[in-house]
Amino acid sequence: MPVEGRDLGSKQTQDVGKDRRLGNLSTPKSVRRLQKALHAKAKAAPDFRFYALYDKIYREDILAHAYAQCRSNKGAPGVDRQDFAGVEAYGRERWLGELALALREETYRPEPIRRVFIPKANGKLRPLGISTLRDRVCMTAAMLVLEPIFEADLPPEQYAYRPGRNAQQAVVEVEEVLFRSHPDVVDADLSDYFGSIPHAELLKSIARRVVDRRVLHLIKQWLECPVEETDGRGRKRRTTVAKDSRCGIPQGSPISPLLANLYMRRFVLAWKKLGLERSLGSRIVNYADDLVILCKRGKADEAQLRMREIMGQLKLTVNEEKTRICKVPEERFDFLGYTFGRMYSMRTGQARIGYRPSKKSIQHMVREIHALTAEAMCWQETTALVGKLNRMLRGWANYFQVGAVSRAYRALDSYTTMRLRRWLRNKYKIRRCGYKDFPDSYLYETLRLVRLSRLGCDVTWTKA
Repeated sequence: MPVEGRDLGSKQTQDVGKDRRLGNLSTPKSVRRLQKALHAKAKAAPDFRFYALYDKIYREDILAHAYAQCRSNKGAPGVDRQDFAGVEAYGRERWLGELALALREETYRPEPIRRVFIPKANGKLRPLGISTLRDRVCMTAAMLVLEPIFEADLPPEQYAYRPGRNAQQAVVEVEEVLFRSHPDVVDADLSDYFGSIPHAELLKSIARRVVDRRVLHLIKQWLECPVEETDGRGRKRRTTVAKDSRCGIPQGSPISPLLANLYMRRFVLAWKKLGLERSLGSRIVNYADDLVILCKRGKADEAQLRMREIMGQLKLTVNEEKTRICKVPEERFDFLGYTFGRMYSMRTGQARIGYRPSKKSIQHMVREIHALTAEAMCWQETTALVGKLNRMLRGWANYFQVGAVSRAYRALDSYTTMRLRRWLRNKYKIRRCGYKDFPDSYLYETLRLVRLSRLGCDVTWTKA
């Protein structure tokens, strides 16, 4: 855990976290050799176009590794309700062989996407598309082949869904650019970025590198997949909005992150080609659909105007309600769950630019803890509940591991112990306050509850 304050230099940002998409799986040597060869060729020849990639997608080792990745990510069944247990019972090798045959004979057709909705932090619902297991394996196999090629082309301003890059690096980069006298920030927000990406322009971005017609046809099929929704009465209906509107990529599909990065690359390249990086003294930091433009003082208004123009040309919509100009250090802004702005040393009172977990991020975690420790959850075994809390707390701390985190850690520790004591009182019908019956030693030593403040530095460098 890094010490709080500005302790990660530009060189060190490369070491913050690791790519977690592969989980604990090790990539087979044959797959790794193919990926290295494709990446090396794409890197050495920026104008080279790949003509023969389709046969790589249905290679036995590629499909096997794609299946292992999907298996490690788990995930819910699609419209066919097939799960991994069903595949294992049927025979994994047999199942993969049939998929390879369908791809080889070009008889493969994707199934509709099952649409579900997950709650967002603002109370709204985010649509999520769940492809069938068969389609997820096929998409992952395609990603294993295509990602090394396009990774060679993606600019350093993009941090999402890339090997060796993560959100923490993007956060550290924003702080470093602010520190280098880029105090005016365009905090941009796009309306439904994934759902607005036009298919024709996206396919052009792909075809710039990949001219294998079968690969392009495969991607087009995934883009135009129908969506199956279930209403409150359990009735199912299928829509073809993506095919009819010719825009949008399904959120939740394995290949969607790569496609989203490819299209956002257009914006970054356009910004540089127009000379805006130099003329405005600007630096873009992008993570999926989250975007900030850091500028020299007095340049943010022009940067915002030019950003709108370019996004309009890309057929993307800027959310005017959420897009704003922030002048640091007088004002603060949130990015990737962190708040950036003026903060103060707890020891000296000296002010400086820093970052910490945002109030929204902390409040979201508080709601999760509250729901897990509600009175209605007293049916759980105590060890099971503590295990769930620990996984939740560790996951939160794994993300919020940079910047001024001690204050947030202590606040969550205090709230977690309070809620756990209340839960134990309700479970065992104890009327007293609970502290004497369940002291810190019992919670942390006997029940083995995670204490966030012990995970990192106990000395707080900054306060909000």
